Amino acid sequence: MNHPTPENIMKTSTAFWASKVLLTAVRFQLFTLLAEKGTISGSDAKSQLGLQCSDRHVYDFLDALTSMGFLKREGILDSATYSNSPDTDLFLDKAKPSYVGGMVEMLNNRLYKFWTNLDEGLLTGLPQNEAKDGQNLFQELYADAGRLKEFVHAMSGVQMGNFMAFSQSFDFSQANTLIDIGGSSGLLSLMVAKHQPHMSCISWDLPEVTPIANETIEQFGLQDRVKAASGDFFKDTLPAADILVMGNILHDWDEETKIVLMKKAYDALPQNGIFVAIENVVDPGRLENTFSLLMSLNMLIETGNGYEYSLGEFTNWAKQIGFKSTDIMPLAGPTSAAIAYK
Repeated sequence: MNHPTPENIMKTSTAFWASKVLLTAVRFQLFTLLAEKGTISGSDAKSQLGLQCSDRHVYDFLDALTSMGFLKREGILDSATYSNSPDTDLFLDKAKPSYVGGMVEMLNNRLYKFWTNLDEGLLTGLPQNEAKDGQNLFQELYADAGRLKEFVHAMSGVQMGNFMAFSQSFDFSQANTLIDIGGSSGLLSLMVAKHQPHMSCISWDLPEVTPIANETIEQFGLQDRVKAASGDFFKDTLPAADILVMGNILHDWDEETKIVLMKKAYDALPQNGIFVAIENVVDPGRLENTFSLLMSLNMLIETGNGYEYSLGEFTNWAKQIGFKSTDIMPLAGPTSAAIAYK
């Protein structure tokens, strides 16, 4: 017989402690430093990161990261040396194209403080970000080049593992062209072009994003098959391609707007074309994919009306529009590709 225990209550209620330790390590660029140096001691970390706390608290910080699997350690306390784990070396070294820390940076710089108002969001149904001061989230982001760049890399970074999985697992044999609507820094297009040599791709986003996408495309050296183009998916007709993708787009909006965007994709596709939404699709019983539910609450914080959805909901919308069938492809972690075939 299992007896009641407060373990999960305490573990979850203090989870922000662990989160803030990782967010802080990324802010300090600790993993980038370790990728450059290979290994460092606690005293070297204290000196190079400019920490003024006690040695013991430096070890607490580094050992907490080690116990959570983000660092590797040899020795203990004064004799300890630290290095990156395989995950942090690949995904949190800012010098590598595979860096996903943009999302972590945004979580620390923006969302961490906004989530303190989740209770107010639930009580009022209103967004709890910059909109509380009468600002429009997207207008504010796009008006500031630095914040826009952080946001773009955040949106791309959080999806990197999914883009890699999609580009390697999806059947592209009947397609030659792909357009990523709201393509941000162009990473999805780049991953598809890298793993599918016959594919030509366009990353399509607002004009302010085009220079950022072009930078990324140049880094990967795939300018021959990946281009950046600009447009507004509310104001403009969507460009045509064999496959149209929207990653982390539909969840920003209410049901009516989701259907409008899917209809615009349908109209742009050729017969037998494919629409793909890469999102944190909610499981049918709403119990297994906790991250999708938390992300849906994040949409409350960010937009007020946006939310994550299930494959059943996606299928209903697709059928209303005229798509002949739907499917789902699990990607990395809690994310899936919801697919509609014209």
